[in-house]
Amino acid sequence: MTDARPAGGAPAFSAMSDAVLAIAAERTAEPVLRRLVEAARTLAGGRYAALGIPDGEGGFAQFLTTGLSDAEIAAIGPLPRTHGLLGAMLGERQSFRAPDITRDPRFWGWPPAHPDMRSFLGVPIVSDGAVIGAIYVTDKEDGAAFTDADQEVIELLAAHAAVAIDNVRLWERTRELTMVEERAALARELHDAMTQKLFSLNLTAEAAAGAVADDPAAAQAHIRTMQALARETLAELRSLIVDLRPADLAADGLIAALQTHVEVIRRVHHVEIGLRTDGDRRLDTERERQVFRVAQEALHNAVRHAAATRVDVSIVASEDGIDVTVRDDGVGFDPSDPAVRSTRLGLTSMRDRAQALGGRLTIDSSPGAGTIVRLQVPAHTGGAHG
Repeated sequence: MTDARPAGGAPAFSAMSDAVLAIAAERTAEPVLRRLVEAARTLAGGRYAALGIPDGEGGFAQFLTTGLSDAEIAAIGPLPRTHGLLGAMLGERQSFRAPDITRDPRFWGWPPAHPDMRSFLGVPIVSDGAVIGAIYVTDKEDGAAFTDADQEVIELLAAHAAVAIDNVRLWERTRELTMVEERAALARELHDAMTQKLFSLNLTAEAAAGAVADDPAAAQAHIRTMQALARETLAELRSLIVDLRPADLAADGLIAALQTHVEVIRRVHHVEIGLRTDGDRRLDTERERQVFRVAQEALHNAVRHAAATRVDVSIVASEDGIDVTVRDDGVGFDPSDPAVRSTRLGLTSMRDRAQALGGRLTIDSSPGAGTIVRLQVPAHTGGAHG
């Protein structure tokens, strides 16, 4: 690393702005922390930087570094403990800097293979009055000690870091809750569908057994009914397995994955489904996965709950983004009915995904008039819309 942080003014503001925008675009913890630690080294002009998130048990749940080679990291060994200077930043809300950390009485416990470091700047990351992590920058690249300006800019970065970390944790928790809801709904559907099918199979088997001796023709008819029920049960199980196993979006892309999924739904549910595609614009894999889940939920609502005889799916992938529409001729419903919103977790899941994508979800339906679900996702995340 040879590009030290500008001393102040417009270049420093621009560098901070770029770092914050890049961090805000991430949705998972590892990339956020990685961008933060890289930004700290760049903004303060240090040779090394690290970011630690404590685990509450005397260690670090995560400790990311930059400036060290893979060989140096391997030689240093396991993650550090929250002691010495590293722990000091986690025990109080004050920043600390020193021209030579080896002269500080709290400097101890560093592994023998650890690179020699002198100048030091440590800044806690504080959220809601609690220290949730710390940023460490060492070895000012121009050879001087870290300055007031360096401390000020890293403290500003730490404030943004607190917001970014909280946002990521909230996002990940929301995803976990959504997955729990989806799996709970799937479990209920599996239970209901399989219970009904197996109950019918059992009754038909009893009827066939009772008719074998006195009415062989009736017994054969019951057996044929059992065969049909078994085929329907297998088809339902295959459909549910499709729900649990997402398409290979990374390899095939959103359009190909939807084409495959539509074909499976056609075979399993024997519903006429039209599919129209236009364009080949790609989003990143995670965003395409969320779009796919919304389309999947809309499709399955149409074939399982709406009693639709015809479903039409349209996907337009342009430079502006992705536009997916699922239209059915089913029984329809009132989207504004609180009872509907509270009992159909899929609708909540679709809205949550659309909001997280910075997109817009519209549901146009009324009893007896079918349903149109439309998801519009911009090519680049901007604001979220309802």
